[in-house]
Amino acid sequence: MKAQLPMTQSRPPQARTANPDGSANRRRVNPWPIVITAYFVVFFSGLVAFIVFATTRQVDLVRPDYYEEEVRYQQQLDRVQRTQALPERVSVTYDPARHWITVTLPKAHAQSSSGQIHLYRPSDAKLDQRFPLAPDVAGAQRIDASKLRSGLWNVRVEWVVQEQQYYFNQSVIIPSPHPS
Repeated sequence: MKAQLPMTQSRPPQARTANPDGSANRRRVNPWPIVITAYFVVFFSGLVAFIVFATTRQVDLVRPDYYEEEVRYQQQLDRVQRTQALPERVSVTYDPARHWITVTLPKAHAQSSSGQIHLYRPSDAKLDQRFPLAPDVAGAQRIDASKLRSGLWNVRVEWVVQEQQYYFNQSVIIPSPHPS
């Protein structure tokens, strides 16, 4: 009879298997806990940086008199709408043969209006000019444009009739003089 050995609960030593490159297998570390932790660290760092950025910025309105300017802008819109509702159109034309800018108001406004014509040069404010509004009986007023520099001019017409304000703006291009 064979002698039986007592059974013990001991484990046999685990054999290490070799990789093809000859190195022994090592236990792999799960990267997910590190990635999740890094994600939250980056997220909260960005959140804190944004909060610091947002709270340290001075938030000012565009102008200190923003609300008063808004009221003036609304009044300007009202003047433009009132002008567009007129039965006769306001026009600004340039006659290159005579070098005239002609501003034409509705005939009903010709004699009872007061205001001004502003020739606005967007590229050079020093060239701006203002003229009193003085239309003839037909509602037309001619302005000598022979001394104006060539280029873009905005003709802004502002006038008042019976305490109602009107506004019209149109661009005119003065061509450069051609050598003869």
